[in-house]
Amino acid sequence: MTDTVYDMVVLGAGSGGYAAALRGAQLGLSVALIEADKVGGTCLHRGCVPTKAILHAAETADAVREAGALGIRAHLEGIDMNTVNDYKDGVITRMYKGLQGLVSSRGIELVQGWGKLVAKDAVEVDGRVIRGRNIILASGSYSKTIGQQVDDKVLTSEGALQMDHVPASAVILGGGVIGVEFASAWASLGCQVTIIEGLPRLVPNEDEAISKMLERSFRKRKITFKTKTMFASVDRTEAGVRVHTEDGASYDAEVMLIAVGRGPATANLGYEEVGVAMDRGFVLADEYGRTNIEGVWAVGDIVPGVQLAHRGFAQGIVVAEKIAGLAPEPVDDVKVPKVTFCEPEIASVGLTEAKAKEIHGAENVTTAEFKVAGNAKSQILGTQGFVKLVSVKGGPIVGFHAIGARMGEQVGEGQLIVNWEADADDLAALVHAHPTQNETIGEAAMVLAGKALHNHG
Repeated sequence: MTDTVYDMVVLGAGSGGYAAALRGAQLGLSVALIEADKVGGTCLHRGCVPTKAILHAAETADAVREAGALGIRAHLEGIDMNTVNDYKDGVITRMYKGLQGLVSSRGIELVQGWGKLVAKDAVEVDGRVIRGRNIILASGSYSKTIGQQVDDKVLTSEGALQMDHVPASAVILGGGVIGVEFASAWASLGCQVTIIEGLPRLVPNEDEAISKMLERSFRKRKITFKTKTMFASVDRTEAGVRVHTEDGASYDAEVMLIAVGRGPATANLGYEEVGVAMDRGFVLADEYGRTNIEGVWAVGDIVPGVQLAHRGFAQGIVVAEKIAGLAPEPVDDVKVPKVTFCEPEIASVGLTEAKAKEIHGAENVTTAEFKVAGNAKSQILGTQGFVKLVSVKGGPIVGFHAIGARMGEQVGEGQLIVNWEADADDLAALVHAHPTQNETIGEAAMVLAGKALHNHG
C-alpha cells in the first residue's frame, strides 16, 4: 500500500513548523506534521512561555515587597515554587490544548515520533516512510552545555524551569537574553546571582546604551556580574558548585546555570546524508527558506540568524505561502522585534547606533533619546530607562531601542516605525495617549525632530 504523497511534510512542530503547517492547510495544501515531543516545541514547553510565567511571578514578588511605598500594607511571606510551577504549567497546558485543537481542526495529520530525512521527498518515522512534494525542516534548537555534565547542580534553562525551590545562590554563565532573564527572575525571588559574561557588556547584541542602563539597574538590584570574564571549570561541592574563571577567580553557589546560547538541533536527522548544505550544524537556506535541494526548505532556529520563536513562526508562514504559489515578503532578521523580559524590560528592532554608523557612515547617522523619568506613567511605575531612536540624517528611522518597565509592549510601534521607514517628522506628528509608557516614543520623536518639550538625554 502506497502512502499519500503530501504537498508538505513538516519535520518539527515548534513555532516555525506548526506555523508552516497551519498556513499550508489554510491555503488548501495537504500537510503532515511530524513531532517526537509535543506540538509547540521549546518555546511553549521549555522556553519563552514558562520563563515569562516565572518572570511574572517574580515581578509580583517585587510588587508585594514595594507595596508599602504606595500605601498598601502587604508582606511577602515567601515563595512557594511548587505553586509557581503549577501556575506556569497551567498556562502551558491551556496554550498546548488550544494549539492541538487548531492543528486537528485544520485537517493536518499529526505524526507522533522521531522523524529522519531519508530522501529529498521523504521522512521516515518509526519505520513508516512519509512522502512529500515539499519537506520543511523545522527541528529547532537545544541548550548548549559547553561540554559540561548537566545534573541538579549544573543546569541548562530546561532544568532551571523545573526546580522545586528558589536556589539560595546561582552563578549564571552568559549575560545574553536567557542569562539576564533568569538572573532577573531569581534575584526577585530571593536568590544571590552572579553573571559571568565573556564579552565586554551584558546583552552584547543590544545597543551599547541599553547595556549600560541594564548594568546600572542590575547593580542597584544587587545582581553581581563580571564581564570580559571567561569560564574555566566547575567543581561540585557539598554545598553546590565552585565555578572557576580564567582570571583565577572562583565563585561558590548552590547551582550553576549554563546560558551561553542555543545550538541547531540537526544531528542524526539525515540532513547531511541527503545532501542538505550545512555550516557548523546550521542548515543553509535563502531568504525564502529554500535549501540547496529543490523541494527541501528550512525555518527557525536551525537557520543562521536570530533565534526567536516569532522569527521562526514568520518564516514558516513565508515558506507555506511560497509553496502555495503566493509571493510573500521574506523575513528580514534586522527588522524582527526583540524583547528581553528582565527588569527593566528591553525592547529593540532595527540597527544599533554602532551598526547604523558602520552601514551608513558616522556622519550620516543621528540619534535621539528620551529619558522615561520625564514620563508620568514611568513615574507612577517607578521605573528608570529611556527610548532611543537611530536615524539616517534626512531619512528614515532605522533603529528603535528602549529599556524600562513594560517596554516590551512598546516594540510593536517600534517595529512599524522601522519596517515602514518612518522619519522623525512622521512620528513626531502622531498623537500618543497620555499618561502611557507609549508616550515615550512620541517624546523621543520630538527630540529627533528638533522640537523636544520635555527632558531628554
